[in-house]
Amino acid sequence: MVHDLAAARRNVKAALREEDQDRLAAARAAVNAAKIALGERGDPWWTDGAQDYNRRMVKNTPYAQWYADVTASGEMNSRSK
Repeated sequence: MVHDLAAARRNVKAALREEDQDRLAAARAAVNAAKIALGERGDPWWTDGAQDYNRRMVKNTPYAQWYADVTASGEMNSRSK
């Protein structure tokens, strides 16, 4: 599945370079299918009971204070170096 995803991404790049809209649509559909198969998209495959905070601004989650603290301390910037 990872190989399929990599191939689909290469096809997206090629379609963009060639400006081939039909090939681009097919390649993006293949990327989506591979990501669903890998569990990156679609319904969650786990059942841990925890609330999902994806696609939410951190200020609207229980992690808001932690994020404010680490960004104020500069810790986040030092990790990316």
